[in-house]
Amino acid sequence: MKVHILGICGTFMGGVATLARAEGHEVSGADENVYPPMSTLLESQGIDIQQGFHSSDIPKDVDQVVVGNVMTRGKAVVEDMLDQRLRYTSGPQWLYENVLQDRWVLAVAGTHGKTTTASMLAWILEYAKMSPGFLIGGVPENFGVSARLGDTPFFVVEADEYDTAFFDKRSKFVHYHPRTLVLNNLEYDHADIFPDLDAIKTQFHHLMRTVPSNGLVVSNSEESNLQDVLDKGCWTPVETFASSSPDATWTVELKDEFGGEFEVYLKGELQGTVSWSLMGQHNISNALASIAAARHVGVPAEHAIDALSEFKGVKRRMQLRGEVGGVRVYDDFAHHPTAIETTLSGLRKNVGDKRIVAILEPRSNTMRMGVHEGRLAESLALADEVILFQPEGLDWDLHHVTDAMSDKAKILESTDAIVDYLVSIATTGDQFLIMSNGGFGGIHDKLLTGLEAKL
Repeated sequence: MKVHILGICGTFMGGVATLARAEGHEVSGADENVYPPMSTLLESQGIDIQQGFHSSDIPKDVDQVVVGNVMTRGKAVVEDMLDQRLRYTSGPQWLYENVLQDRWVLAVAGTHGKTTTASMLAWILEYAKMSPGFLIGGVPENFGVSARLGDTPFFVVEADEYDTAFFDKRSKFVHYHPRTLVLNNLEYDHADIFPDLDAIKTQFHHLMRTVPSNGLVVSNSEESNLQDVLDKGCWTPVETFASSSPDATWTVELKDEFGGEFEVYLKGELQGTVSWSLMGQHNISNALASIAAARHVGVPAEHAIDALSEFKGVKRRMQLRGEVGGVRVYDDFAHHPTAIETTLSGLRKNVGDKRIVAILEPRSNTMRMGVHEGRLAESLALADEVILFQPEGLDWDLHHVTDAMSDKAKILESTDAIVDYLVSIATTGDQFLIMSNGGFGGIHDKLLTGLEAKL
């Protein structure tokens, strides 16, 4: 089959392209933002990528166009595709029909922690010699790729609630039909898609309706919004997990205050102790969810615990990009106040009173719309200093945040200005935490280069 993918360089669609190529299909694609590492990864697999969306780039003998959710009516390539009556589908639908339909799907859903939990789960299955396939919205360090077909029926997928395509406004995850479903948490997000939290709960319940009665739902018992979803109707056994409550199916007992070592309990019985390099309460919750989900496909909890002790983390999830002269530069994907707060909390517990400088790019659609404006200052409170990047076209005034934080926060309007400032203040022991769900203009490498020149 000859497949052309519109929006191929997004993490999800790039993963679809990787899987399509692995299945032997001839794959090409186009995107407006073609840059490494996704572009080089796809090109290394023999996938032809075009910059920009042009109808002439769609092969004349294409069998199917896979349409990413960045595509909208009015784009010339979309209008021509429809006028020519080309066969087209969405990425999630293509994934189900060509990869997931006959497999045991383990899906990880939630506002936060999907990528990390899915990565943990895939690694546990790999450690157990189960050679799973996976499609994850990040790059697990244990694998070095975000997607692969795998050699067994098991497939781990990050289940995103964002909409599917311009012609299918359901959430992506309703296409996956999981047998094992993890529900991490649920908050209001994606304000460009959902009018309110209840609309997201409805989509989550649509997902619940697809899980068979011989499946398993693994749900965070500390999240009342998830309980609301379950109360709408659940036809599947449920196991709960909690990082700080003793009443769930899966619980923990911390052995140190940083979360680097903790005991895992199943219905009050000790299963083993996780010792790892990750930090933060949120990662403990992610670990419990992944252990429970892996047990559903036959991995004993003690084996899952051993696997997690060798889990290396995920790129762009509190990833240490480099250290120069005792100054550490981290890259993190946080772009929601809850994620920002939990990331800072984990780092603060780990580094004590060392100076933390948080650098935030308000890039997501929800952030750019100002939906989280009222919570942002509070979520950044654990940082000693905050730098806010001022992008073009922001729908609200960042000064509302800096005013709330007094002289602790400042606004800068270019990545170069941010780098120059950070280099000027850098001293041994500083922790520079850069948070964005995009490339942020290559700021990480620029900063490390600047620090090397100074220190």
